[in-house]
This record gives sequence, C-alpha cells and structure tokens, in this order.
Amino acid sequence: MTSSFRIELAEATEGNLNAILRLIRQASGWLKDMGTDQWQNPWPNREGRDARVWRGLEVGATWIVWAGERAAATVTVAQNPNMEVWKNANCNWGDPAVYAHRLIIDRQFAGFGLGAQLIDWTGLYGQSRWEAEWIRIDVWSTNKGLHEYYMNTGFEPCGIAPDPRYPSGMLFQKPVLKISEPISPLFTESKAPLNPFCGDAPDLVQIDLTQSRLGSEERNGSLALCSS
Repeated sequence: MTSSFRIELAEATEGNLNAILRLIRQASGWLKDMGTDQWQNPWPNREGRDARVWRGLEVGATWIVWAGERAAATVTVAQNPNMEVWKNANCNWGDPAVYAHRLIIDRQFAGFGLGAQLIDWTGLYGQSRWEAEWIRIDVWSTNKGLHEYYMNTGFEPCGIAPDPRYPSGMLFQKPVLKISEPISPLFTESKAPLNPFCGDAPDLVQIDLTQSRLGSEERNGSLALCSS
C-alpha cells in the first residue's frame, strides 16, 4: 500500500480541482457523522471556497498525494500568512514560517499515519524552500479533538483569528526543528524542486513516527483536516 503513494505538485487542471473537491466532500460527510460542524458550510460560501481551492492550484501551492490514480491526500502550502486571520497571533513575525491549508486525507487511507507525515513533510518543505523556522496552521474552532491532536504532536496555541465568524480561527504553531525525517517515508516525491524526505533538508535526525499511535488517532477522528 504505502509504496504506491507519491506526492506531486498539482497543476491547475479541472481533474486536480475535482480530485480536491471530492476529498472535501468526503471529509465533510465523515465529519458530520463524527458530530462536528467542521466544513459543513463552506467559507464564505461554496463559490468562494472553490475559487480559493482553484487559486491554490493556479499559484503552484497545492500538493496531492496519489495512490495510483486516486488522490489520497492534499495540502496547500504558503510562505506568507493571511493577515486577516493571523494579525493578532502571538508569533514572532521576524521568523520565517510555512503555513499549511486544506490538509485532507481520503478516509480510505486513514490509519496509516499519512496525515501526520504530510504535516511533517510540509514543515520540512518550508524549511528547504524558505528556511522556515515554524510550521503554522489555522484549525477549525469547534473541533476540540483536532486541537488536542496538534498539541499532542508538538504544536502550541498562538492566538485566535480576530473575526469570530471565521470558522477556522484557532491558531497553532510548531518549531520545524522538532520535525524529523521518517525512517520509512510513506510517500515519494515525483515532481519537486526540493525533496525534504530525500536528503535536501540536511542534518535532520531520523526517528520512528510511531504510526500505530498516530494511525489510531486518525481513525478516531482527531486528525481530519487542518484549515480552510
């Protein structure tokens, strides 16, 4: 199973857009069954949400993890924050950072630690690309299980978005130095200028990601999605 995963920078195509929207629809239905309101109402509306997804593809910020021809996961990576969300955060703005958005795992592939490793990949990618010292995420405000998950994996709360209507308003950050390369990566990078899991990020200590524990949390719903 894991040997078939590959991560690619997603081009702005209708097929990639539809693949990501399928992941969002699947996640929304699963989250509803889990009793959370996360992603039940697209922000600010469906058209705005879809345009935001397309924009991520257009600017070359969105990555897709593929299992054969099926999109198994996705994340959109940014160097700069949305200051309407982050302007009141307790962060050192002089430190370079990487921001993770729309991290989604296909439920068919939950339980393998894919989400946890994709978060780590994002931090190491930011370090390789921009010398990022922090990985930062905005998390759905009402999903307490997701807050606990991130705190249990080294993230710390660093503020709340100033607009109370913004649904993904809990802000977290983690030092990239706390991220280590996995001994056994779950995915390979087939199209990339930099590959943080294959030697481009130097001097990183390798440790076991304890996939059994992380996989259990993914199955239980602690790890679902990270941001808008």
